[in-house]
Amino acid sequence: MTRHPLTWLYVPGDRPHVVAKALAAGADVVVIDLEDAVAPDRKERARAATAELLDEPQPVPVHVRVNALDGPWAAADLAALAGRPGLSGLRLPKVMGPEQVRQVAVATPVPLYALLESALGIEHAYAIATAHPALRGISLGEADLRADLGVRADAGLDWPRSRVVVAARAAGLAPPPQSVHPDIRDLDGLAASCARGRALGFLGRAAIHPRQLPVIERAYLPTPAEIEHAETITTAAAADQGAQALPDGRFIDAAVVAMARRTLSLAYGG
Repeated sequence: MTRHPLTWLYVPGDRPHVVAKALAAGADVVVIDLEDAVAPDRKERARAATAELLDEPQPVPVHVRVNALDGPWAAADLAALAGRPGLSGLRLPKVMGPEQVRQVAVATPVPLYALLESALGIEHAYAIATAHPALRGISLGEADLRADLGVRADAGLDWPRSRVVVAARAAGLAPPPQSVHPDIRDLDGLAASCARGRALGFLGRAAIHPRQLPVIERAYLPTPAEIEHAETITTAAAADQGAQALPDGRFIDAAVVAMARRTLSLAYGG
């Protein structure tokens, strides 16, 4: 069984040597960025290098974040990447409505992931999440969202974060990964932020440096105590499918059992 991806490592598309290192860094998914990480005068170089790389299958799933769909580079990005055997998914930045997803899905038959980075995108979260069967996930782009909302304190993003988690679940999509933690030296802060994200219902996180990967993975994988607790619950449920109290007094019902099974699925794959 294959574990759900927990780490999504972003890497600039105009630096092939960095992309090569990223592919061996241990991330579950490598995201080659043609958008914010690439200067305007290097867009064509990044696109050509990425297309050449993806002419061959890759050792890990590779997604590409194309340029903004309403900008001057996206059409060329999509045309260059279409049909490449090494491409596992496209990440669409700054999605504001479902029609943008549908337009890409019709033209490019590959799994799509929408990034919601504006107030309008958040308002349309569920419509975007259900726009087309090719859409496999939604997540936040928090840097742009902060700027759009004028948010200064981290708590100002609590509602958009919960909104995207709920929209993904309502649409039958996987839980969204968290947005990047921009300070690559602040590993303690990253761990604390991941713990909060996990509590809000996120699953995994985007990264911008390989040193962030083990911190994210540790934060999102169940602890030994959580696994033991989940196994106790599922064992009790297998013996008696009704609501019941465990010997230590903890009450379990169908919802508790479902959470336990989710924990074990994440721990062991599936």
